[in-house]
Amino acid sequence: MKVLLVEDDPLHCSYLREQIGIALPECDDVLEAVNGLDAERLARSHPQANIVMDLQMSGRNGIEAARTIWHERPATRILFWSNYSDEAYVRGISRIVPAGAAYGYVLKSASEERLFLALRGIFLQDQCVIDNEVRGMQQRSFARTGGFSDVEYEILVDMALGLSDRAIAERRNLSLRSVQNRLHQIYEKLGVSQTGDPDRDEPALNLRTRAVTVAVLRKLLNYGSLERAEAELQSWLSAGRRS
Repeated sequence: MKVLLVEDDPLHCSYLREQIGIALPECDDVLEAVNGLDAERLARSHPQANIVMDLQMSGRNGIEAARTIWHERPATRILFWSNYSDEAYVRGISRIVPAGAAYGYVLKSASEERLFLALRGIFLQDQCVIDNEVRGMQQRSFARTGGFSDVEYEILVDMALGLSDRAIAERRNLSLRSVQNRLHQIYEKLGVSQTGDPDRDEPALNLRTRAVTVAVLRKLLNYGSLERAEAELQSWLSAGRRS
């Protein structure tokens, strides 16, 4: 068995190597990558390798690397090992996991026993192992009441990227009225409303900007999610579409 460690912190990488040695005596080779691009290159050279992947890395993050690896080899087993349980990461991973894939999401604060069980469960038994804190975020994120639907979340991201209502409608194949209705739903779910004197010429708040700020503070959006979204937007724009 081969395991590919994708981690840019030397101390964390050393810890993972030690824990793999304990949990997986079947492993005879541990490869190391310091960012997503290295991970993609090594995964191509060692297609049977199981992967332990950090999420936040410079150059190319874990979600981008995992998306590329799973696109090329959907059966690859990946354990995401991260400091973060942000909804942005949870949604990002949920959108790229192939059907039937064995994967995990374990926080770096988890116990050695938890990491032990995750490594053996995912890599040897084809299980999915998700930390309770992450699982709770998934359930809250995708709950029908109070959570964001996929379309609402996409509109929220487009709004953060600066797209107009008409551009969002074009990009998401929605009517303008549908976009505007969903914007109101987003404002309600984020608790964003207009304040101040209604008789004044200018409102006290810009609702779009306020919604994005609240979304960042609630960890619905983060740098990684916006970085991915910006790359996707540039691809869409380069295809000849514009607002």
